[in-house]
Amino acid sequence: MDIRFANRKLERILNEQKRLAQEYGTRAKLIRRRLDELRAADSLAVMRTVPGAAFHLLTGDRKGQYAVTVRHPFRMIVIPLHDPVPLRPDGGIDEANVTIIEIQEIVDYHG
Repeated sequence: MDIRFANRKLERILNEQKRLAQEYGTRAKLIRRRLDELRAADSLAVMRTVPGAAFHLLTGDRKGQYAVTVRHPFRMIVIPLHDPVPLRPDGGIDEANVTIIEIQEIVDYHG
């Protein structure tokens, strides 16, 4: 899958191992694994089959965003970056046709 980043700072942190470790400490290894899984996936639908990812669509003020578990309670937040976003006949996002995503943030949004 093609991965983009919400901003240059996040891109640098997530693509440079030293910065990743400085920013996220013990979570860095799991973040790297999730990034590798996302890059290897043919589409967003594949993430539903990744053990431990707990991949799910968010609702409410995060409608249209997806969460991938890093380590409870932290989630990697991603969005489809297609224009227009591929939709199923029922109006939901067609995850099998989402091949470009943007990583928005890594956050504990449960707060």
